[in-house]
Amino acid sequence: MSGQLLLIDALNLIRRIYAVDSNQNKGSEEQMIMTCCQRVAQACQKLIRSSQATHAIAVFDGDRSWRYHYYPQYKNSRSPMPQTLKDNLTKFSKAIEETGIVVFTPENDEADDIIATLAFKAAKHRVSSTIVSTDKGFLPALSRTIHIYDYFKKDYIEQQSILARFNVEQHRLVDFWALAGDKTNDIPGVKGIGSKSAQEIINKHQDITQALDDDTLSAAIRNKLSTGMEMFIISKQLVSLRTDIHLGFSLKQLRLNLSH
Repeated sequence: MSGQLLLIDALNLIRRIYAVDSNQNKGSEEQMIMTCCQRVAQACQKLIRSSQATHAIAVFDGDRSWRYHYYPQYKNSRSPMPQTLKDNLTKFSKAIEETGIVVFTPENDEADDIIATLAFKAAKHRVSSTIVSTDKGFLPALSRTIHIYDYFKKDYIEQQSILARFNVEQHRLVDFWALAGDKTNDIPGVKGIGSKSAQEIINKHQDITQALDDDTLSAAIRNKLSTGMEMFIISKQLVSLRTDIHLGFSLKQLRLNLSH
């Protein structure tokens, strides 16, 4: 199998477009939803063309994933989806399907894990993929065959920009978020360890446990690490993308009908 796989984080795309359209809305709610659906469909068509996709899927979130059961506070403080948008998701789904893109909503899994699983599966078959999302959680997956595209900035994410943004190497991002936490998703991290301390620990040590015996780190930081190791492990699980989700369909079923 060969080709280019387009992986769209559906709610990430829809919610960003909806936020703009709902703020600018001068007409009826129904008209606004119709216009918003058209804009989402146009975005999908542009993405098919720009990525030169031969295969494509837009993935929605399923109901509460394993992360909510593993750590009940996960995404606890996140604002709920606007009710108007929630009530009209099927219209958005249909608008995307009409572009020729397969739409998939898992029962319980998060879109991130489905997309990561597909990207890694495609890479094993030597198929390049483009993940379309502004979610930083995808950044650890970036590779020669897995690309990440920000539709709103019209830009592909580069590894150098990750280092500039987080001051840690791309392959250490999971450890960084597990130490420093992530407020947007209510990932706890290690209590008392902020971004600067996390960067120092990670840039000095390939393995976090080695930092416990590092005399060049302050006693306070080592003590926080020691007492917070359980939360580090929990947080690392939460921020790690799953790549082993059972999908129930094959990459071949995602082939685009290029007559669209």
